[in-house]
Amino acid sequence: MPAHLVLSLNSSVLGEFALDKERITIGRKPDNDIHVDNLAVSGQHCAIITILNDSFLEDLDSTNGTFVNGKLVKKHALKNGDIVSIGKHELKYVNDEASDEEDFEKTMVIRPGMASHAAAAAKAGVSESEAGGAGAPVSGVASAAAEFKSPSESDLPLGKIQVLSGPGAGKQLELRKALITLGRPGIQVAVITRRPHGYFITHVEGAHPIVNGVEIGNQAHPLQNHDVVELASVKMEFFVDG
Repeated sequence: MPAHLVLSLNSSVLGEFALDKERITIGRKPDNDIHVDNLAVSGQHCAIITILNDSFLEDLDSTNGTFVNGKLVKKHALKNGDIVSIGKHELKYVNDEASDEEDFEKTMVIRPGMASHAAAAAKAGVSESEAGGAGAPVSGVASAAAEFKSPSESDLPLGKIQVLSGPGAGKQLELRKALITLGRPGIQVAVITRRPHGYFITHVEGAHPIVNGVEIGNQAHPLQNHDVVELASVKMEFFVDG
């Protein structure tokens, strides 16, 4: 069964909602994908962004906050069984195919001047601490998530990102993984996904990314050779080998 949310109130199930779109909004206004009619819930309270088999929760500056397993969050990588609380309502995240918790923890931080080192570490599949980036502030191009590449993607030309501005200008990152996170957590975050039919960039947190001078929407935006992406005050160029 695909990933879905189970909405409940006082242990009574009110409905189940499939995460069948890349972005699903939850809130009190009736135009949300999941409508929760309660005064403790903001008009647009939070959103779920689903990329491949993984889902990310983002609080949309709600009045009363969004909690996961009792902890207040702004952005959270959901794991099977997580309980999202908004007001008195609960949403249980169910996804038997979600990536393991260890996968999410195997991230690397690319600091200014360290992009090539982190890219090399990514190729080797080492963790953030092994790459020497543990505890470092995220201040340039950000983190690379675990690899979920399928055999059908093997013929896709390899995509790369070259940083055009900031301290890391000139550095390159190979997009070998199926999901790469870029930006600065808490400020502006997007993901680039590698799919059988190309590379796509999707908004996750903060302002929407800008591609070739135009702000992209909420849906996945296909990347073309030599597109210029602006994210978290950094300009970078996407290109493919060959």
